[in-house]
Amino acid sequence: MLDSQLCPPRVGVRQRPPVFWTAERNTMAGDVNAEQDRARRFRDAALPYLDDAYALARYLMRNSADAEDAVQECYLRALRHFDSYRGPAMKPWLLAILRNVCNAEFARRGKQEIAPGSPDDAATAEEVPMWQEPQSSPEAVLLREQDGTTIRRLIAELPPAFREAIVLREVNDLSYQEIAAVSGVPVGTVMSRLARARAMLRSAWNAAARPTTQTATGTRS
Repeated sequence: MLDSQLCPPRVGVRQRPPVFWTAERNTMAGDVNAEQDRARRFRDAALPYLDDAYALARYLMRNSADAEDAVQECYLRALRHFDSYRGPAMKPWLLAILRNVCNAEFARRGKQEIAPGSPDDAATAEEVPMWQEPQSSPEAVLLREQDGTTIRRLIAELPPAFREAIVLREVNDLSYQEIAAVSGVPVGTVMSRLARARAMLRSAWNAAARPTTQTATGTRS
């Protein structure tokens, strides 16, 4: 039978396709369908968090073009490893990959931007109660109600670890546990960084607003 399949077809006789050709074609079609289904599932799961990923990348990279490159690389890596994804929730998983992408880029450039925890990270952890996450911090109100350009600039000027923590909390709306998973640090360290980041942001905001207040006072007098 194999010889007849490999021989040229006889004139006027309709030949059936070789069995191994048919099997190979079916296998290829199955692979294509499986890949398309995988891409669709990934798209449905990951695309809703594209804006969140870009927001974090924009603060970490502090450059829109670099942020776009980082997000693209993040999504390519996430798609590559999507079959092995078993949790946690998609959003923290994506942001953890994005953070690794940004760290890799800083390492390539020969500098460390996203710093590890400092020895005194735990010093202020008790400023935020472990059993309660504030529903609306003053910084979240500032982000919603005040001049967005000024707030983004002040956040961008925070030290890397504190900038990351406050963006993950106030912009990406992650819980303490999710931030800890993304950053690879204990929850207490997350709480400490948030407390210090909020204090630094309040001070920076007050300092930025002070000249305007003084000018207005001087004008009235």
